[in-house]
Amino acid sequence: MPIPRPDLTIKNIKRYRAIAGVFIKYGFGEIIDRLNLRAAFRLGKKVLRRKPSPELSFPERIRLALEELGPTFVKLGQVLSMRPFLIPYELVVELTKLHDQVAPMKPEIARKAIEENLECRIDEAFKSLDPEPVASASLSQVHNAVLHDGTRVVVKIQRPGIKEIINSDMIILKDLASLLEKHIPESRQYEPLGVVSELEKSTNKEVNFLYEARNIEIFARNFKDDDRIFIPRVFWEYTTRRMLTMERIEGIKITDTEKLRDSGIDPIKICEAGGEIVFQMVFDHGFFHADPHPGNLFVTRDGKIAPVDYGMMGVLSNSQLNELGDILTSVVSNDAESLVYSFSRAGALPETINKQSLEADIGEMLVRYHKIPLSRIDMSTLFDEFFDIIHRHEVSVKSEFMIFGKAVVTYEEVARKLNPDYDLIKSAIPFVKRLMLRKMSFSQLKRDLRVSATEWRDLVTKVPMEIREFTSKLNRGKGKIGLDVIGLARLISELDKASNRLSFALVIAAIIVGSSLVLTIDIGLKVYGVPVLGLIGYLFAGILGAGLAISILRSGKL
Repeated sequence: MPIPRPDLTIKNIKRYRAIAGVFIKYGFGEIIDRLNLRAAFRLGKKVLRRKPSPELSFPERIRLALEELGPTFVKLGQVLSMRPFLIPYELVVELTKLHDQVAPMKPEIARKAIEENLECRIDEAFKSLDPEPVASASLSQVHNAVLHDGTRVVVKIQRPGIKEIINSDMIILKDLASLLEKHIPESRQYEPLGVVSELEKSTNKEVNFLYEARNIEIFARNFKDDDRIFIPRVFWEYTTRRMLTMERIEGIKITDTEKLRDSGIDPIKICEAGGEIVFQMVFDHGFFHADPHPGNLFVTRDGKIAPVDYGMMGVLSNSQLNELGDILTSVVSNDAESLVYSFSRAGALPETINKQSLEADIGEMLVRYHKIPLSRIDMSTLFDEFFDIIHRHEVSVKSEFMIFGKAVVTYEEVARKLNPDYDLIKSAIPFVKRLMLRKMSFSQLKRDLRVSATEWRDLVTKVPMEIREFTSKLNRGKGKIGLDVIGLARLISELDKASNRLSFALVIAAIIVGSSLVLTIDIGLKVYGVPVLGLIGYLFAGILGAGLAISILRSGKL
């Protein structure tokens, strides 16, 4: 059963083989073998047993394999890095290093792609366009250009055919996720199908540059009165699904503190402004840059923070913001009991949770890290401890909250280089307080009452109608009641196995009885005076009986 999809093309099968080859190259041949894919790819056992380079760690080998497999797998790594509650922290750290820098397209290919999107010649749209890209990735590359009015812009052009490659890889990833859950039970805790589903949603947006263009405009609208941040202008007349033209950002990389000081810019003030902007995006707007790493943040010559790459965004609804506010208020207040209650209200706790044990573990962690400067906190150890608690108590954390956590931790990397003594939690306190005050404001209470009134109205008006429909179905003999019994499917499976074995045993007994009757009748061909037909019956019954016994012994349920 090498491949679960019957509609795979020859091209997809070749891609399957290439993926298997890369994973084997980095020492994951055992996984390929356990997925029963060896026969499909005609890979010998010696190849599968190839040992990886000893100087590379397990997380490094995963990162290198994903990078070599291209954009879809790089995005998969990025999605996984935002789910640290699923994978070990050291792997999260390694996956945040993922990059997909590749050789740029040939100038004539890039030029043709730009002209196809413009639907005109390049010189009709731009005064000049640099044929050499300033950045090149597996999904797209970026060129500097100048409009006819002298405006300096950048043109982000998608690589031709990349969407088809991603769609093909997505089919394969879905198949691999299904095989992982089927053949490698320990992989189920990492939710392979859920991760691939989330990946599919994010990549569908990333390959459509109109989403990124709209994200830029939303940011510009949210920060229109804030002179601490610079948001580039989008030129819609030169923007399509596969091409984005926006104002060029010329500044200093935010972590280049030496250049910042030489330009008369104080890194400490930039650090504080950056922290306030991050929390303003989250708590005031509910729409934030999900990947504010050093390569995505620049500082203009006049001291404004200029984010780039608006493809990966985080969005929090009002209810999610309220839940997050409750959780962070408990953290800032060093109140483990309130934090456990907030988790409970958010539906994050399993039914079998021991709340006292969870509260004790969280309380111990909060005491150790409360009001400690950032320079004295080892974030690796902190997150190891936090997600160890999450794993042990089976607390489920919403993916939106994990994206928020990833954004904050990523900015922490920037803050540590700008000001090692910066207290990220202290910067968050005013925003959390404002969020909680907004939650208790008259306008919010009025909104909550309106929602509750709507729900009560629906309850009063719809319940009688639903009761009438149900009784009508009962009168017509069409009423149905659904009953979901936990473990029933497994019970049915076990009963099927037991009945099959019983039937098998009855068949064996019937063969033995029949063979015995043949021996007593004393007819047919004989060997040493014994009828051959009876001997064959006994032999066949013995083989079947031995097979049944072996099956029962192997199941461990004698």
